[in-house]
Amino acid sequence: MSITESSSNYNNLDKMSVRELLDHINREDQSVPLAVQKALPQIEALVKEVVERMRQGGRLFYIGAGTSGRLGIVDASECPPTYGVPHDWVIGLIAGGDAAIRKAVEFAEDDEEGAWRDMEPYKPVPLDTVVGIAASGRTPYVIGGLRKAREAGLLTGSITCNPGSAVAAEAEYPVEVITGPEFVTGSTRMKAGTAQKLVLNMLSTSVMVQLGRVRGNKMVDMQLSNHKLVERGTRMIMDELGVEEEEAARLLQAHGSVRKAVDYYQKRDARD
Repeated sequence: MSITESSSNYNNLDKMSVRELLDHINREDQSVPLAVQKALPQIEALVKEVVERMRQGGRLFYIGAGTSGRLGIVDASECPPTYGVPHDWVIGLIAGGDAAIRKAVEFAEDDEEGAWRDMEPYKPVPLDTVVGIAASGRTPYVIGGLRKAREAGLLTGSITCNPGSAVAAEAEYPVEVITGPEFVTGSTRMKAGTAQKLVLNMLSTSVMVQLGRVRGNKMVDMQLSNHKLVERGTRMIMDELGVEEEEAARLLQAHGSVRKAVDYYQKRDARD
């Protein structure tokens, strides 16, 4: 039996007070970053390979089922608004299709051909990378997708929470974060899901920084899709250029992004 399916370290959960439940869950959660830390060399190796391919025009695919698939979709969907990249740079796919984002699709994860079939409309090429996400490490949808991707010459990586899994065996760059038994036995949306989210944060953020989508510590290419982000962009320009709010807002409106506004202002100053 896999570690993620092993019995919880706690019993009689239904007899605990609310505070006891919260204390114990929090105690378990604190172990997750330490487990991720142990996997940093694996994450580093994967990031470097992804960056190399994306610099040449490759894309990053996430494939997963259930919670794992949803986490991949969340990470992929945040890249365009955060970093101003095209929507097809990072693509999240879930067993059962978009309907499975909100409601589980029975037995979709058991289809070994499903992930590659879902990828085919995107016309995958060898410069692309596929990262399979599966807490258990035994999801057929992910195993089959990675196998097909390797056969087609794509780079393959994985994020799992059990050692020596079938998913990791199919990946050239596996990341194994061993989080141990869940507070509620087998509920991998808890510690395992948290670990996967942390690794995905590291992966996509590191890749985007390496690709030049962050300047200093600021997301200068973010999409200005609401008032909060317009205000954030204005503050970024104020900080970077030392101008007043009115001037920063005018520059942002005129040029449409923090990067373009700052570049224009600095080039104008250099000319003057």
